[in-house]
Amino acid sequence: MLVVERSTNHDWLEQKIEEAIEPELQICDPHHHFWINRDAATQPFYLLDEFLEDISGGHNIVSTVFIECGAQFRKDGPGAFACVGETEFVNDIAERSESGAHGPAKIAAGIIGTVDLRIGDEAADVLDAQIEAGKGRFKGIRLGALWHEMPNVRNHRINPPEHMLLHDDFRSGFKFLAPRNLSFDVWCCHPQIPDATDLARAFPDTTIVLNHFGGPLGIGPYEGKMDEAFEDWKTMINELAGCPNVAVKLGGINMDINGYGWETRPIPPSSDEHSQATRRYFEHAIETFGVDRCMFESNFPVDKFSISYTTLWNSAKKVSKGYSATERAALFHDTATRIYRL
Repeated sequence: MLVVERSTNHDWLEQKIEEAIEPELQICDPHHHFWINRDAATQPFYLLDEFLEDISGGHNIVSTVFIECGAQFRKDGPGAFACVGETEFVNDIAERSESGAHGPAKIAAGIIGTVDLRIGDEAADVLDAQIEAGKGRFKGIRLGALWHEMPNVRNHRINPPEHMLLHDDFRSGFKFLAPRNLSFDVWCCHPQIPDATDLARAFPDTTIVLNHFGGPLGIGPYEGKMDEAFEDWKTMINELAGCPNVAVKLGGINMDINGYGWETRPIPPSSDEHSQATRRYFEHAIETFGVDRCMFESNFPVDKFSISYTTLWNSAKKVSKGYSATERAALFHDTATRIYRL
């Protein structure tokens, strides 16, 4: 029996328990985190046992991809290489999972770490150190670009400058990704999607993965204006979809910045309610990018802020019910494993 540390909203989430639907459908979860002692998080301590409990609700999770979150950086040595500690930390977890002692799912089969690309040529050496530390699992990096002038829209933890993706110093390091067959995950809010489009056009040989639909905002200037936000997002996402080197993650839309306010309600949303409220984002992304450039994600434990893991994947299955078996296989598994080369 697993011994886990509960999330701060555990009792609230327990009010809405669903059985997993279509438990035979294979899922690669291409976006989750591990961390230790993150005080502001819904689940401050989140390691293998905590994740295994979340995925134990009946969905067929066969593999996953870890996404950087600033966990367990090295405390000694050159500062630019501190980020390698996170890859070492996660690779240890992946090796434990691959032993089979913790179930059949290959947890962290792919690792997306981070490198501060703004250091220019030195970024090449750090990328090589990350590749070595990942022992075949290191697939790319993310350097959070989320920035907004409104104070209630939290910038990414590195506090990036406005338009970081356009800056010469950032791009001086970005050029080292494609020669190493490394991808780049973009985390921004939706007004920044044009910056991601510019980056994708400038580096057509680099695979770019847009996280969380590009961060549709429902707070700040878009508070109470979610229809307006959706229309703005559509315009920007249509332009980005013209870049064949870009894929998009369908999920990560349950945070406070998205404005749904699930977390303020007496009980969590059901999968029916969740799928109805968010369906338009999923359907439009799939229509514009196609199933071969779209992948469902969990963004756990961040999205645990407002929904359980089992309910979240039930919602994805309900949203995708009208697609063919081949299309759904791409959305839930095949696109992610191909993009991340698992």
